[in-house]
Amino acid sequence: MAAKGYWIARVTVHDPDGYAKYAAAANPAYAAFGGVPLVRGGRFEVSEGESRPRNVVIEFPTYQAAVDCYNSDAYQAARAIRVQAAESELVVVEGQDPQPSA
Repeated sequence: MAAKGYWIARVTVHDPDGYAKYAAAANPAYAAFGGVPLVRGGRFEVSEGESRPRNVVIEFPTYQAAVDCYNSDAYQAARAIRVQAAESELVVVEGQDPQPSA
């Protein structure tokens, strides 16, 4: 079994209506690659460093699925909406391998 992949994003929304359009366009892209939102906003505490008002974590079945989703035409169309409505940082990370080496 391969390690899961995750999108981790920190977001400052400047246009809530535009961001809602982004979310509506992005959801089918996530689903097409097996993505499941784990965190979308919500309460948080800054323990170190700087933050943004919104945090997002999307889980994918594999790291490659996470990369492929980001690079897909469907997500890039949604991204074009997001960059008009918000500033953000987004990283794609590989999760812990569920079968650690001996």
